[in-house]
Amino acid sequence: MAFEGLADKLSQAFKNLKRKGKLSESDVKAAMREIKLALLEADVSYKVVKEFINNVSERCVGNEVLESLTPSQQVIKIVNEELTKIMGSEVAKIKIASAPPTIVMMVGLQGTGKTTHCGKLAAYFKKQGKRPLLVACDVYRPAAITQLCIVGDTAGVPVFKIDGEKNPVKIAKQGIEHAKKHGNDIVFIDTAGRLHIDEQLMDELKNIKAQVDPTEILLVVDAMTGQDAVNVAQSFNELLDIDGIVLTKLDGDTRGGAALSVKHITGKPIKFAGIGEKISDIEPFYPDRMASRILGMGDVLTLIDKAQAAFDEKQAAELEEKMRKNKFTLTDYLAQMQQLKQMGPLENLLGMIPGAGKALKDATIDEKAMAHAEAIILSMTPQEREDPSVINASRRKRIAAGSGRSVEEVNRLLRQFEQMNKLFKQLNSKKKNKGFLRGFGI
Repeated sequence: MAFEGLADKLSQAFKNLKRKGKLSESDVKAAMREIKLALLEADVSYKVVKEFINNVSERCVGNEVLESLTPSQQVIKIVNEELTKIMGSEVAKIKIASAPPTIVMMVGLQGTGKTTHCGKLAAYFKKQGKRPLLVACDVYRPAAITQLCIVGDTAGVPVFKIDGEKNPVKIAKQGIEHAKKHGNDIVFIDTAGRLHIDEQLMDELKNIKAQVDPTEILLVVDAMTGQDAVNVAQSFNELLDIDGIVLTKLDGDTRGGAALSVKHITGKPIKFAGIGEKISDIEPFYPDRMASRILGMGDVLTLIDKAQAAFDEKQAAELEEKMRKNKFTLTDYLAQMQQLKQMGPLENLLGMIPGAGKALKDATIDEKAMAHAEAIILSMTPQEREDPSVINASRRKRIAAGSGRSVEEVNRLLRQFEQMNKLFKQLNSKKKNKGFLRGFGI
């Protein structure tokens, strides 16, 4: 999970402060040393760390903090505010052109996920009601155009390409003309990358920029590369004057240095974060929410956003009514699992719940168990899903064989479903079901 190592070290520093009760200036300085070391180990830029520690220390040693009733909480509050500040304070959105199409030029080195994130952004804006178009301008990397077509197909977004054409400027210009003729109101240009920054790469990108006049230039950087990502961002910004950054692989075991440094160093905001491998695994970058995650305080707002995007209101109302009338079936159970999967990896979701990530740190979350349960339910007949009481021993063997699971797993699933229905009945009998169900967003 992103920032796990950094979050653990900061948590320990705060735990030491809480043990003190009343704080002295030396206590704050000792905590700042721990925080400084944790940030440097997370590959945060030394310049950023130095300024951050100075700002936090200056605010923490005042009488307002040291003489307050909860000085350790005041210190955590200040660290949270300063973390948010260095990451940009406010969410930065892609600027939409007054006269369509909005042209977004995607740039970056090879291997950062540029082509994939062209598709992710296109899918994201398609959900917002836009009509995106992907333009294939990487004419050098083998299979780059094929990859973009696959990504576009997954996102349900058309791809403009010119077979055999080796001039990316020409492809970009014709792609925009195509968008205007076909009503595409946002265009994502997938440009070529290199393994390192060189003059040829930059000249080509400058030519595309000069000819198409993009609304936004977004730099895609790999969060896993830490300080190198910041250096790349600085170089691209100096040569192209980028408008923002897409930080990829933020779901990995990243040290977090890029997220905490790149805005402060370049002055350009992180606009989106890639958080997984699926086409839907991208989200706007909220500095305040990211600071909360780093400090182990969860991210309830993003969790709510994901739930609202995944759950259909009409289906939720119907489901609530079924639960109230004790008519919840295995078909409904399957639908809920499928919607939960749309929200992303369970480990990431738990990390957004305050305290849950820490409490379940060593717990093993088996993502495959949900897939196994789906396979079992899909191997049942419609009658069996609606009325599990008809599932006798021979049917259980058939379901197990059809799903590739064991009879014991089938039995376990049916027991869990029965226990769930008993819980709903108890809640209904106590007339507490409405608040309970709405608390789960269903």
